[in-house]
Formats: sequence, structure tokens, C-alpha cells
Amino acid sequence: MLQVVPAFSRIGEENAFAVLARAQALAAQGRDVINLGIGQPDMPTPAHVVEAGIKALRDGHHGYTPAVGIPPLREAVARDIHRRHGVEVSPESVMIVPGGKVTMFMAILMFGAPGTEILYPDPGFPIYRSMIEFTGATPVPVPIREENGFAFSATETLALITPKTRLLIVNSPANPTGGVTPKAEIDALVKGLAEHPEVAVLSDEIYGTMTYDGETHHSLLKYPEIRDRLVYLDGASKTYAMTGWRLGWSVWPKPLYDAARKLAVNAHSCVNAATQWAGIAALDGPQDCVTEMVAEFDRRRTIVVDGLNALPGVSCIAPKGAFYAFPNISRTGWKAKALASALLEEAGVAVIGGPDFGVHGEGYIRLSYANSAENIRRALDRMSTFLSEQKPACFSDGSEKPLVAPSP
Repeated sequence: MLQVVPAFSRIGEENAFAVLARAQALAAQGRDVINLGIGQPDMPTPAHVVEAGIKALRDGHHGYTPAVGIPPLREAVARDIHRRHGVEVSPESVMIVPGGKVTMFMAILMFGAPGTEILYPDPGFPIYRSMIEFTGATPVPVPIREENGFAFSATETLALITPKTRLLIVNSPANPTGGVTPKAEIDALVKGLAEHPEVAVLSDEIYGTMTYDGETHHSLLKYPEIRDRLVYLDGASKTYAMTGWRLGWSVWPKPLYDAARKLAVNAHSCVNAATQWAGIAALDGPQDCVTEMVAEFDRRRTIVVDGLNALPGVSCIAPKGAFYAFPNISRTGWKAKALASALLEEAGVAVIGGPDFGVHGEGYIRLSYANSAENIRRALDRMSTFLSEQKPACFSDGSEKPLVAPSP
């Protein structure tokens, strides 16, 4: 009998893809399903970016590229960081990777081992905890609380650091909550980290262009005192609606860069050439496409928040960033995953249960407003009808229904 290493029994997954698969299966049966589960912009990749990718293929960019990315794209990333954050970054510290998850994988793999601890936001992107557990390190959740506007607390975060802590993961603007951490909290965190020089930081800033209500995203790259232990994560998936292109980038401190390069060589060799040339067009080209997309998300955000707060037993604070709402459903009487499952199976609305984002996610569900305003309104109407007519359901033993019902 085949036996894989025990680490694979600990690895998790991103349940948004399981919900997507179930929603597609229901649609294939003729059901009308509105998907507010997946975090994918419904807008197309900007035309000038697509054309750059096509041109690259026609120009013969068909072969391997350097494992760390082609120099022109690394230079474009450095220019973009200077334009957006006012920070000088050497292209030699930039690495081009196939999506944001690769940087998470690399950083967690470098610091995670049995006997160590890694701090991560909770509720947070589920791959953080999955990869921490895979390495054998102990995952330590940093509570992300509604009463803080879903921003992290520097005081609470710093109090969780122990002599075993090797890595701290921060995410702002945040998935799944839409929280944006204010500068004062980031200042306090960086100041406190001075007492913990052995702790590296992974800053996931993939939603950095998406803020609302006058909020400003403050990159950790702006803090020179932690640059020698900071890994910065960003990419094109959300900002330029390029999820399927698989294009991400990261900035590494010099002591870690070569280790990351070796992981790239061993894992994926390189990002495909045409995507990298398209990335240059995205970063160096006109940015009005980004402005227009964020404005549209902002319009939908208002529809979502107003609609959720009108639902029986539901309350929702306005998210300040990204394109997710994280409403509190505790007064509905439903467990979060049971409600998410019932909404999909019975109302034709795909959402994600809060516990899929961590131990502090119970009492919440996540909705993505990366869908059309029309579909969002239809989904909210269905949710209103469902919550008004249906009673909370569970199995006879009191456990909640699975998030995704088994296929017939």
C-alpha cells in the first residue's frame, strides 16, 4: 500500500474552489446559481494587456525565462512600487512567480518546522494555515475582530510572539473581511517588532490598490527598519483582472532571495514568457483601467452592505478594501457553514462560510462583490426570501451540514 509522508495528512485547501465546483455542477443540472463565493473580478483583462501577451507570442517568446523573471518585468515591478508607495526597490530583490500563493508557500516553507510557531491572521486566507500545518509548525491565529473594523491589533499581535515565533503573516487590505489596518497600528507593530529581531514578516498586499472611503493602503515596504526581514507579496490577479494568467511578484530581503530562487528552480522553473510581457504592459501602461474597476467595486460595495443590513438577523460593517463583505449572521440562528450550504443548495447563491477562513470565522459568511450589480441584487433578494422562510437546519446529532453537499 502506498504511503505518503505524514505532512500531506495536514494539508488543507481553499474551499472557495470546492464551492465553485459545486455551483458549476448545479448549473450543469439547469439550476440558476449566482456565485458570490469566488474572489475573481468579473471584468476582462484590459485589452492592452491582452494584446501585449499576444504580441509576445507572435514575437517568439516561447521558451524558458530566468527562474526569477525577465529583467524588464522585474524593473517594471520596481517602478510600480516606487510609483505607488514612494519606496526604492532594487529589481535584483524582485522575484516573478506564478501567482500570490507561491510567495506564501516559499516564505512559510523557509520558516516553518516542528517546534516553531507562525502567526497568521484569522479569519484569513485559508492557505496560510494550511501551509503552516504542512510544515509541522504550530499555527498561531491572530484574531481579526469586527469591533476593530477587521483591522489587526498591534498590541494583540505582539503579545502572541514567543521565543518559538519565526514568521508573522499580515494581510491588509484583507481577505476575507475587507479590513484595512490604519497606519497607527502598523507603526505600533513595526515599533514592537524591534524587540523581536528573529521574527520575519510576510506582508500580503495583493489587494493594495483596492481601498474605499478615503482609506489609504500603507505598505510595510515603507519601514526601512524591517526591510532586512520583510517578504512583500503582490501580483496582477486582482488589480488587473488577470487571475488566469498566474502572475505574481514578491520582494525579498537579500539573505532570503537565493533560497527563494532555488525553490523556484525546483518547483516551477519560471513563469511563462507571454504572461510576463503582458505584466509589463499592465504595470507600465495606463492605470485608468484600475481606477475604473475599483470605482465599480465601490458601487457594488454600497449595494452589498445596504442589502445585507436589510436581511433578517444580518449585520455588516462596510469593508474598507478588497472586494469582500464579511457579514455577521449570528442573529439568524444559523451556523455559518450550514447557512452557506443551504443558500447554495436551496437558494442558488454561492457564498463561503466563515469557519473556512479560520477558527474565529464562526458567525460570519463571506460574499465577493466581484460580480455584476444585477447579480448581486438578485442574490440579496434570494437570501432575503430564504432567511425569511427557512429555519436553521442541522443533523440529528446537532452537527451542522457540510458546506458543499455531496454530488448526486
